[in-house]
Amino acid sequence: MTKKDPKLLARLSRIEGQVRGVARMVEEERYCIDVLDQIQAIKAALKKVEAEILKGHADHCVAHAIESGDRDDQRQKFNELVDLLGRYGR
Repeated sequence: MTKKDPKLLARLSRIEGQVRGVARMVEEERYCIDVLDQIQAIKAALKKVEAEILKGHADHCVAHAIESGDRDDQRQKFNELVDLLGRYGR
């Protein structure tokens, strides 16, 4: 489980506002390139959130599995990461 992180939550709130802004832009029939620029900004912001959550997973969940010495848990955490990266082709 991801630790409650106020900075991460604030970043997600900003992204939420950006998405609402893009919806307004589409509603107002704004210039396509302007909309696409905003979508790229949202994607970049989401990548930063993703990276922070992945780092947190490594720092906490994976580290705990390693420290515990539980080979099944270690294997599970490793396989989860491999599956995730395989699905989304980082």
